[in-house]
Amino acid sequence: MPPRTAGSCEMEHVLVTGGHGDLGNRIASSFRDEGFNVHAPGRSELDVSNPDSVSSFFKTLEPLDLLVLNAGLSHDQLLARTSEGDWDRQIEINLHGAFRCAKSALKPMLRRRSGHLIFISSYSAIHPPIGQAAYAAAKAGLIGLAKSLAREVGSAGIRVNVILPGFLETRMTEALSEARRKAVRQNHALGRFNTPDSVAPFLVHLHQHLPHTSGQVFQLDSRV
Repeated sequence: MPPRTAGSCEMEHVLVTGGHGDLGNRIASSFRDEGFNVHAPGRSELDVSNPDSVSSFFKTLEPLDLLVLNAGLSHDQLLARTSEGDWDRQIEINLHGAFRCAKSALKPMLRRRSGHLIFISSYSAIHPPIGQAAYAAAKAGLIGLAKSLAREVGSAGIRVNVILPGFLETRMTEALSEARRKAVRQNHALGRFNTPDSVAPFLVHLHQHLPHTSGQVFQLDSRV
């Protein structure tokens, strides 16, 4: 099946994990605005850390054209103070959860020889700050997973890409102090943060207008 392009999105099916978060909600809205059929479940509907929840949820879905792996968790803590439970929780949701959902979505994609996976990773995966060892390890794992998977399924016409959206002022980051926000902002060449309203249309563009792009990592903020 040839890659789909602009104007051919009638009844294309999209799943955005972590769909009740600020970024997930905005991504879902952008695809709906373009005429896609979008599922954007929250954790109560799709708990990516629970294999049974993932299995049950995907059994109810039609074959997907796009899976956006957005569900995530961040809990900053020095490694010396990180319990194995805290470490496992971040790896479980950020990395294992993405693995489970990607594997479930790929089976029908491989049969149809068409599909697209977009992993939401983080700038911390490549330039982690102090206190994000677990989060950075999980998000770096997503990049390795995506790049390997792009090679694995490319011959079947399936694309795999990674987005590093940048620091976003969302519910996930609202607990950070103003001093911390200022320090992060100073690392941006433009002196300002990215926003969910800017990230979401980029994903739509990547899916609709770049059918020959796979295995790539897109950093969307101005940190250099």
